[in-house]
Amino acid sequence: MSNMKAVYGTSNANYTRKIRTKSTILFIWFVILTVICLLPIYILIINATRGNHDISNGISFVPGTYLMKNIDTLFKDINYNTVFNVLIGYRNSAIITGFSTVFTVFFAALTAYGIHVYDFKLKEISYTIILLVMMVPVQVTSAGFVSFMLDLKLTDTYWPLILPSIAAPAVVYFMRSYMKSSFPLDIVEAARIDGSGEFRTFLTIAIPMMKPAIAVQAIFAFIASWNNFYTPNMILISSKFNQKTLPMMVSAIQASDKFVDYGAIYLAIALSILPIVIIYIILSKFIIAGVALGGVKE
Repeated sequence: MSNMKAVYGTSNANYTRKIRTKSTILFIWFVILTVICLLPIYILIINATRGNHDISNGISFVPGTYLMKNIDTLFKDINYNTVFNVLIGYRNSAIITGFSTVFTVFFAALTAYGIHVYDFKLKEISYTIILLVMMVPVQVTSAGFVSFMLDLKLTDTYWPLILPSIAAPAVVYFMRSYMKSSFPLDIVEAARIDGSGEFRTFLTIAIPMMKPAIAVQAIFAFIASWNNFYTPNMILISSKFNQKTLPMMVSAIQASDKFVDYGAIYLAIALSILPIVIIYIILSKFIIAGVALGGVKE
């Protein structure tokens, strides 16, 4: 009996040691990945506080003392003011990105809900066609898209930058995959028995249950729309300063030879990514809640 206890105790100790070793290795690996992901952002913020001469000398991990000078250069220098205005850039990018993100996640969730809940003819064919749209690059259709917008006289407006976000096949695919694993159809049947309408069921039952998926896709949609430079540069043909998005303004600073103050340029880039960080912080709690909920077994 004592020998069996000794063998059991030894095997248990070995198992515990393996678990601790594996956990330690994973922890170190995730710390390395975190550093790799955050290091460029950290250097960007540090460079926004350094002077032009200091940045030219190489990388530094210590904040500089030129932050206020860089702010004065970026906001008060007449040369920079002709191509960069953070308030105008924030306003224009927020209008486009806000509506695009809402339209993307709402209509993608609605489409995925319809495909998942209802049985109809050509259901799988319709879903396949949606997925096939994912294979078509934006650059392939850009010339025809711009020509079509010219015919509709919608260039130099934000409508071509917002309305196409309703069709987001990649988001539909993600939403349907999430619903297949986390949204039982019995809930819909129970709601129908209780007298709930179809659209009300989607709004009051499906949307709350899909919060983690919606939060993830909202982050991706927000980042994609906020950083989008290609499509606005095609649609806003006249390049009116009051219509430019923030990425267009940052690109104008980087592309011109007359802007040589790297500290001010890094500050402009840091300001352009600030809303992305804020949105991620706000929505990350829903992602974490969804992961925790998915890990609970009844």
